[in-house]
Amino acid sequence: MIGYVTLGTNDLARAAKFYDEVLQKIDAKRVMETERFIAWSTGKGAPMLLLMKPFNGQPASVGNGVMVSLAAGSAEKVDALYHQAMALGSVDEGAPGPRTGTFYGAYCRDPDGNKLCFFTM
Repeated sequence: MIGYVTLGTNDLARAAKFYDEVLQKIDAKRVMETERFIAWSTGKGAPMLLLMKPFNGQPASVGNGVMVSLAAGSAEKVDALYHQAMALGSVDEGAPGPRTGTFYGAYCRDPDGNKLCFFTM
């Protein structure tokens, strides 16, 4: 159902470096790129994650209550994503671990303050 999710950035080069290094843990690669945005995906037909400089030219800002959750496929990959993000300067929002039922997740913020969840069920 979801085609792509867009996160705003004020520094596309810095944010792209962060996502290139974190998303490699789940084999996501750049699939589209312009001077205003970069998109990553795990394969043809799979949802994409886009980083974009806002179209209106105003500074990007974080939405309160907005979070993007990225399916990792295993607890080991959740751990790897989280630890890679932390090594790149992410802000911790919840270390990897079981939450409810079969949900295992970790939470952090990217360089622009966007909240991310890496999870598996």
